[in-house]
Amino acid sequence: MGSARVGVRDWLVAAGVAAILVVTGLSEHRWSSGSDQLGFALLTVGGLALAARRRAPVAVLVVSGLCAVGYQAAGFAVFAVAYLVAVYSAMRAGHRVATAAMSVFLLAALPVAAMVSGRHDAGEAFSRSRSVLELAWLIAAGAAGEALRQAERRADEAERTREQSALRRADEERLHIARELHDSLTHQISVIKVQAEAAVHVAQKRGEPVPDALLAIRDAGREAARELRATLEALRDDDRSPPLGLDHLSGLVQRAGTNGLHASLTIEGNRADVPAAVDRTAYRIVQESLTNVTRHARAGSASVRVAYRPGAVIIQVDDDGTATPQSPPVPGVGLLGMRERVTALGGKLRAEPRSEGGFTVHAELPVDRTS
Repeated sequence: MGSARVGVRDWLVAAGVAAILVVTGLSEHRWSSGSDQLGFALLTVGGLALAARRRAPVAVLVVSGLCAVGYQAAGFAVFAVAYLVAVYSAMRAGHRVATAAMSVFLLAALPVAAMVSGRHDAGEAFSRSRSVLELAWLIAAGAAGEALRQAERRADEAERTREQSALRRADEERLHIARELHDSLTHQISVIKVQAEAAVHVAQKRGEPVPDALLAIRDAGREAARELRATLEALRDDDRSPPLGLDHLSGLVQRAGTNGLHASLTIEGNRADVPAAVDRTAYRIVQESLTNVTRHARAGSASVRVAYRPGAVIIQVDDDGTATPQSPPVPGVGLLGMRERVTALGGKLRAEPRSEGGFTVHAELPVDRTS
């Protein structure tokens, strides 16, 4: 919708410039001779060409410049408004060398075109051609386009710096949390687990019945230790070298299959350059989703789909577990972490039961807003 509005705006600008050129030409000429007709056609084409100035700024620069030379040769001493707009667009797009070369050519060609028209002598032709461009191009068009390009570049750089600072703070906070969890919980959980296992062992050795509560404490201690160890590994893993990303998904899916889960991986589209943050996040989404399937979903199969689309990477993990729209699983810390990662990148995450049963995790990660 945004690109459509930009296209309409460009066409309006082009039509407006073309109208200005034609009206100015009509104020000096009547539609009589063939050269006049050619001049009006060149005035119109030179203005309407601006509709493509964002997609092909150099081509528009050349077309508008040649049209200016053409209608000057046809006897139209009309101010080169279209060319000035084309200069602005080309400079904004960063084509400084092409803009300078074309403008030098135009400065040399316009006096010749004015003399070819037969309506001015050499001195007058040179004077009139200089008044068409002079400092209007050099300062107003060129400087404005370059200034805006530099401003956009600085804005992009500032955005990248903010994103890098946010990622760095997130890494520092994640490691701080990992240290706090390790220092505060690991010892206590280990004590609970060891004491419960020792009590069960002593009771079994004596032939005494083991209370169900004691068995529950032992099993809960084991599970808590495993969960804490996995959490600490996930919190610290982003600082490992090399980082895990989309290239490691096949191994991740294969390892999920060793736990009795039938897991498959499908990749669609051609992979382009993916920012490091997106690469890591995509891996984490698949890793956490498969971990949840293995531990909680009671599923027999899971499918992982990675689709490379223009401007985005799509990740989807589906399972055939017990989750239903009527009895959805309770969202855990892993799902919350996934959502935070995706949101930090400006993406979208949908995690919900499927109508046919099981659970789906669908993430859209933009590849043009991260670094």
